[in-house]
Amino acid sequence: MSAPSIITIDGPAGAGKSTLGELLARRLGYLFFDTGVMYRALAWAVLRHSINPEDDEAVAALVRRLDIQVHPPGDATDGRLYTVLVNGVDVTWELRHPEVERIVSITARHPAVRAILRDRQRAIGQRGRVVMVGRDIGSIVMPDAPLKIYLDASVDERARRRTNEIRQRGGSADLQHIRNEIIRRDSLDRHVSAPATDACIIVSDGLSPDQVVDLVVSRIDCDPDDSQDTRAYDRAETSDPAGT
Repeated sequence: MSAPSIITIDGPAGAGKSTLGELLARRLGYLFFDTGVMYRALAWAVLRHSINPEDDEAVAALVRRLDIQVHPPGDATDGRLYTVLVNGVDVTWELRHPEVERIVSITARHPAVRAILRDRQRAIGQRGRVVMVGRDIGSIVMPDAPLKIYLDASVDERARRRTNEIRQRGGSADLQHIRNEIIRRDSLDRHVSAPATDACIIVSDGLSPDQVVDLVVSRIDCDPDDSQDTRAYDRAETSDPAGT
């Protein structure tokens, strides 16, 4: 199988992008790079430094002095897909706290912030042999990527997955509250979440992570014009993809 050097996966919060990206990268022997953790790391730092997330100049000044590193999980046994360091501090699981979730879209929407982090993301992507996951990777960060996936799922499906993910880690989660948060995030992210015009669109409701990977692999040599809008609702005997 001849795989493209860069594969991008975009989509809304909770669609299962990170799970798909990690599984696909593992199958192909590629680097898995979830670009969204950079924005979450910034949101974590905004909270830590007591900065108003609406203050575009202060947030941009902060991101310029942050060293955000994303590494493979190594020998970690807590289920993480990667390890995130901010100025040398491991903040991997802290990035999933509700406080971070509430402000990440606000801190990420500042144009200067997105420009800075997009440049850092683009530099990693240009190394090749990478699966990049985010909101606007195929449409803006890496518009020349040979294969672009837009992974979608219904609000109810995404809320169920996120609730299960939190509970499986021993946390407490209210399904309706999480559903409302996803709707709010969708509204905030709408300006950066449209699929690239040449993306292969996959709706993952009712699909297991491995089934979604199989769909992507089957499209590695496809013409995107022939495979847009892949809606697989009829394949419903599945386990839960982890929504990220």
